[in-house]
Formats: sequence, C-alpha cells, structure tokens
Amino acid sequence: MIEQELKKHPDENAEKIAAFIRHTLFEQFRKKGAVLGVSGGIDSAVALHLLVKSIGRERVQALLLPEKESAPSSRQLGAELCEQLGVACTEIPITPILEGLGIYQKKLDLIRRYYPEYDPDVHATSLALPHDLMDQSLLNIPYLKLVNDGSVVGEKRLHAKDYLEIIGLQNVKQRARMIVLYMVAEQMNYAVCGTTNKTEAHCGFYVKYGDGGVDIEPLEDCYKTQVFEMARHLNVDPRIIERPPSPDTWSHYTPDEDFMWRMPVEVLDQLLYADEHELPLETIVESTGLPAEMILKGQKHVTRMKHAAAFTSAPPPTCLLDE
Repeated sequence: MIEQELKKHPDENAEKIAAFIRHTLFEQFRKKGAVLGVSGGIDSAVALHLLVKSIGRERVQALLLPEKESAPSSRQLGAELCEQLGVACTEIPITPILEGLGIYQKKLDLIRRYYPEYDPDVHATSLALPHDLMDQSLLNIPYLKLVNDGSVVGEKRLHAKDYLEIIGLQNVKQRARMIVLYMVAEQMNYAVCGTTNKTEAHCGFYVKYGDGGVDIEPLEDCYKTQVFEMARHLNVDPRIIERPPSPDTWSHYTPDEDFMWRMPVEVLDQLLYADEHELPLETIVESTGLPAEMILKGQKHVTRMKHAAAFTSAPPPTCLLDE
C-alpha cells in the first residue's frame, strides 16, 4: 500500500536530513548556522527540530514574522516551540513593510468591489477553490469568502483579473519575510533554511523569491505525509501536528486543502508517489480505496498543478549569444 510506504522509517529520514544539513551548512556553504522563519506550522516545526538535532540549538536563530492578518495562534505556537527547544527567537513583524507598500489598502479596495459592506475590523476573508474535487468536475475557479464571527456570510467567484491582482498582493507577504530572513542571516553569516516539502515543491505551492527564496531546503525530498511521520518521531507539539496546514496569509485561517489541494493530503501524496514511481491505476485504487473515476479526476488536477509549477521552479533563462 502506498500510504504505508510513505510512513516508513521516519527515524532514518530524520537522520539522513540531519546529516545533509550539517554537511551543507558547514562543509559546502561554510556558514556558522541557520536562520529559520517559524510559523507555528508543521513544516517549520520539523525543520527547527532537525536544525537543532543536526547543528545544535546555539547555532540556530528563529524568527517570528507575523503581520496583522496572521492567526494569533501561529505566533504563540511558534514562540512556545522555540522556548521548548531552547532556540534564540526574535520577533520582527512585517506589517510596517506591507503598509508601506499599500498592500492592505489595495486589498481592501479589491474586496469591496465584491463586498461593499466589508469591514476589516468585523469581517475576515480568505481565498479558496471549490471543495470536494474528487466528487465534482474540475472547475478551478477561485472564490472570495467573507466571514463574520466565524460564520461564512458570502462566497463570490473572482474575475480572472481580480484573482491575479489579489494573488500578487498576498505574495508580497512571503517576499517580505524572505527579505527579513536574509537581512538577519547575512548579519550572522548564517544560511536561510526553507520549509518547502516535496508535495508543495511538485505542485508549486510556494512563492517564487518568497518562501522559495532560501539557501537550503531540508524537507524538499519528503512528502507531507513523511513530514507528519517525522513530526511524531521527533515529538513535535501535538497541537502543531493536529493543526490544519495553511499559508496563514488571510485573516480567516484557510487550510491548504481549501486553498490549493482540493483533496485530503494523504490522497494527494499517494497520487504524487504513484506518478513518481509509475504505478498502475489499479494499485492506486487499491491503496486509496477510491473509485477509478475519482482517481483519474485527481490525477488531472495534479497534472495541472505540476504544469503550473514549472514556471515557479525554473531558473531564469539566459541568452547564449554563441548559439
């Protein structure tokens, strides 16, 4: 079964990644340590545990980089994790950077095109794709959700132009964090450690020159399922393990499953693993327990995400004058 394969050997995976971190930082990069943005999510928690395991807590600098739309629990969980591991932790809010660029005001103006009644002091917002991909057609039209006191009071589809505009505004958050991480890393002669896992890397679920702008990606060969297994092996705080993964860039906390995957991550990982290892449809059906028709729909969605990821992951092309 595919899921059982993904859950194998979290101890060995942790040891291999720790060795990779030590070799890369000290022998290849000749850096003194690593800087990591800690978000209260599972990927940064596992990365922090692995950094401490591999190079020692005294060589790790954690940064909390909240902004006014971050969930308060993100900061709390991140701070408590750093305290638990004895890691130096500094908080540098990125709200002033975003305000200086007019991000919040531009976003406010866009949201009010759809919800004139929108009040950021009363309402929360999020961006999502239609749910239950495996039971529906492959419509990929994003919608803007308005939430009041925990209840959804509006769901409106975004025009393509508005979708691109709001994605451009939101992605400044990850890029602002990247700037701060490098500012601190260069002051300390440290490397910037990323938290992108294999599931996200394959599907392009990271921001180019944002959370994808790092020096080392220790989790990039681990599917999300494997990250969860390592988290349990490393005794990561259960509250972090149980918390739905999210980019945490919207005022209404939006899980990755709603924002991008459109299916449970344990199913997505099995589809990605099957694609990587060229497994037949029958094996995927047996492993997931889902009908072949649903699997085929899911595979089409995965293919579309992977194609979209090609631009995000590709290095800038260069002009070869002698060709």
